[in-house]
Amino acid sequence: MTNAWMPKDTTTHQDHVIAHVLGATFLGYFVFEEALYVLLDIGFIWRIFLDGEMGLLPHPVAVSELELGAEAKQQIKIDIDVLLNDGAPEGLFRLQLPPLPCQIKEVSFFASGERRRLLIAGEEANLTLETSLETAEVKVYAS
Repeated sequence: MTNAWMPKDTTTHQDHVIAHVLGATFLGYFVFEEALYVLLDIGFIWRIFLDGEMGLLPHPVAVSELELGAEAKQQIKIDIDVLLNDGAPEGLFRLQLPPLPCQIKEVSFFASGERRRLLIAGEEANLTLETSLETAEVKVYAS
C-alpha cells in the first residue's frame, strides 16, 4: 500500500460547501457515526463524512438530525452556545476544541488508498482532517 497522498477531485457539491466555509473560523468539533461535525463561527455545522462527502447546515438543524438521546443533544447545544458566545470552553461536554484556532482560507482534498485528507489552510494556522474508510477513524490535528 502506498502512503503517498494524491490530490483528489472534488464534486460540484463539495466545491459549493467549501466556498461557504471559506472565511469562517473552526470553533470546535465532534465525531458521530462516521462523520466529523465542525462548528463554525457563522452558526453552521460542516459535516464531513469518511469519504470526504460533506454538507453544511445551521447548527439547530444539524443537531436535531442526530440520532442521539435528548441529554446528549442538549449537551451538544450547550457546547455550541458556549463556543458561539465566546464563553469559557474548558467545561465542554461533547465538543472538542481544534488543536489551533483556524480561520479557513483554503481547503484541499487528498486520498491515499482508503484514507482521505482535508487540509485546511488558515491565516495563522493549518489543520488536517484525516479519515479512514477501512477503520472509520477520524483525526483532527495541527499541520
